[in-house]
Amino acid sequence: MPELPLFPPQASTYAAREDALFFFLLLVSAFFAALIFFLVIFFAVRYRRRSPTERARVIREPLALELAWTLIPLGINVIAFVWGAQLFFFAARPPAASIEIAVVGKQWMWKFQHPEGRSEINELHVPEGRPIKLTMTSQDAIHSLFVPAFRIKKDAVPGRYTVAWFEATRTGDYHLFCTQYCGALHAHMIGRVTVMNPVAYQQWLGGPAVPAVPMAEAGRLLFQQRGCITCHRPDGKGLGPSLLGVFGQPVHLQDGRIVKADESYIRESVLLPQAKIVAGYPPVMPSFKGQIGEEGLLQIIAYIKSLKREEKGEAKP
Repeated sequence: MPELPLFPPQASTYAAREDALFFFLLLVSAFFAALIFFLVIFFAVRYRRRSPTERARVIREPLALELAWTLIPLGINVIAFVWGAQLFFFAARPPAASIEIAVVGKQWMWKFQHPEGRSEINELHVPEGRPIKLTMTSQDAIHSLFVPAFRIKKDAVPGRYTVAWFEATRTGDYHLFCTQYCGALHAHMIGRVTVMNPVAYQQWLGGPAVPAVPMAEAGRLLFQQRGCITCHRPDGKGLGPSLLGVFGQPVHLQDGRIVKADESYIRESVLLPQAKIVAGYPPVMPSFKGQIGEEGLLQIIAYIKSLKREEKGEAKP
């Protein structure tokens, strides 16, 4: 699709899909707006009152016309709904091979942390042609991450995790905004996304500013410093359940419910451990609310994810 002036470039695999639906809805709306405008003028002239004694004729509604103006809009709406639903599911399901980057929004900056440990403020470097999964949260108010060139927009909400993903298709620098009013300096919460070719990205990751501790390793250190390893022993003989391979799996609770061990569940278990007690284990875990920040929580989650990968014999972080 040719690029239009004042229209953001299509720099992700999702952009062209969303633009196609946008222009479809725009053309449909323009067509019916023009049709209604024409018919209003036509009927006003065609059926105008020609003399004071003229009486209107009784008009019998043709069934075919009534069916047409009912079924045609219904069909267009069904097409738009199915099309939009496909886009929604495409945007909500990041590929399994995505590079996972943690995002924390705070007044007034975006902090990105790569799995290798390198972090950035209001800048995000990503490789071209690789899916990127953003796991986002907020430290204070509701923020909203928006990259027009990628056509992605997702809220970062305090106390929960949201996910967005994209796959950049061209190198370059692209604007990054917060589109949720979050305070007096909301307009300053801007940045850029730099898309690099994969070789340049690996060189950038190996640059001199790289910290020595990847996210999963930082999570492991935090896990040990807080004494979590005392109860969550790998052999399952501690006061708490073993965490080996638990991420992404169903967890049976004492009240009979079954929940999925995702990012939100782990976060809640650290901050509010009495909210969901695992079946067969006593409710003795203390709360770490106020002791571990958002970045620390994301590091612990990365560590628990690495335990799953390690158990399946995949690459050890």
